[in-house]
Amino acid sequence: MNSLLVIALALIAGLLSTRLMKLIHLPNVTGYLIIGLLMGPSIFNIITQESIDAFNVIVDVALGFIAFSIGGEFKISNLKKIGKSVVIITLFQSLLALVFVDVSLIVLCSIMGTIEQNLPLILVLGAISTATAPAATLLVIRQYKARGKFTDTLLLVVALDDAFGLIFFSISFALAKVYANGQSLTVTSVLLNPLIEISASLGLGAVIGLILALAMKVFKSRANRLICCIAAVILAIALIKVIPIDLSSLLVCMMIGGVFANFCPNALQILDGTDRWTPPLFMLFFIVSSAELDINVIPTVGLVGITYLVFRSLGKYFGAFLGGQITHEDKAIRNYLGLALLPQAGVAIGMAKLSAETLTAYSSQILAVVLCATLIYELTGPLCTKYSLAKAGEISVETKKPVSQPQ
Repeated sequence: MNSLLVIALALIAGLLSTRLMKLIHLPNVTGYLIIGLLMGPSIFNIITQESIDAFNVIVDVALGFIAFSIGGEFKISNLKKIGKSVVIITLFQSLLALVFVDVSLIVLCSIMGTIEQNLPLILVLGAISTATAPAATLLVIRQYKARGKFTDTLLLVVALDDAFGLIFFSISFALAKVYANGQSLTVTSVLLNPLIEISASLGLGAVIGLILALAMKVFKSRANRLICCIAAVILAIALIKVIPIDLSSLLVCMMIGGVFANFCPNALQILDGTDRWTPPLFMLFFIVSSAELDINVIPTVGLVGITYLVFRSLGKYFGAFLGGQITHEDKAIRNYLGLALLPQAGVAIGMAKLSAETLTAYSSQILAVVLCATLIYELTGPLCTKYSLAKAGEISVETKKPVSQPQ
């Protein structure tokens, strides 16, 4: 089966899955993950391993646009409006998820006697645990027309969360590569190399973002501006692959979006146009990523996966609670915000894909844990978000006719 036919079938199947997800009130991404698993080599083998390898460029570009979109949210004027309490809550819920997952997996692997060989896996999963999926949260808020301080705080936290997650991931991933390559722990390997990677990634992203903003003064039409944005993201991904030092594609593209949003007066309208172009790309990204899941590996990472699920959830909940306690937030925010931060999808899968490409010895385990966790979180996360909004008194649990889900 040729690649174009596989892409067409994946898009059609993904599109049909959205109808089913609408009937059972679940995010579209859940349908994409199920379709990918069904079409992948583990079940019907419509998307073969050769096709998955051929579609790596789609995955790379999709990851770039996910990060670019996140960066576009961080205008300085918007950041000034974000209260200190939101920053503290976001930091604590992200950091505690990482710490809880890392410590629990270290204890588990120590008991099993596999701590040395699994340390890179532990570091990567801990970093991935920080990411939250804003799309699923936003869907529930729109569906039930939630309004109030709790809802406003939740939206700000999920918007800021992925930025913290990308930074934590860059540091942990750099350390994981040190362990995986058998390097000795030195100040250079532990501190200097991650610092160089993060600084160089942000620097490259800033340069490309500034050039992109200046290009908007030359190219005025909507089509040309869209082409400029696409070219900037693809250029960044291409440069990362040829530059001889390690760079984070997620940080580079996030910085492009951030600089562009702050230096281009019409950035909001242009980014909105870019968002209209990416849905089929993101659909293919989720389907191809899920197709790579080898269901035969799932039993071998059962305890690791369960530990990841349980302790990531606890880290998110108690991190939000502690952050709310420190900033003296309302009781509803302290008690229920953490429950609304459980959904996990695009950024987490992106981190898993990048990790799997570099840490090949752990690729099947990383993908199995993260994709299975994503599927479970996307099934249960929206229900937890609805419950927390209802407990905060910002929607009615008796709503009989919720607003139709956005497509």
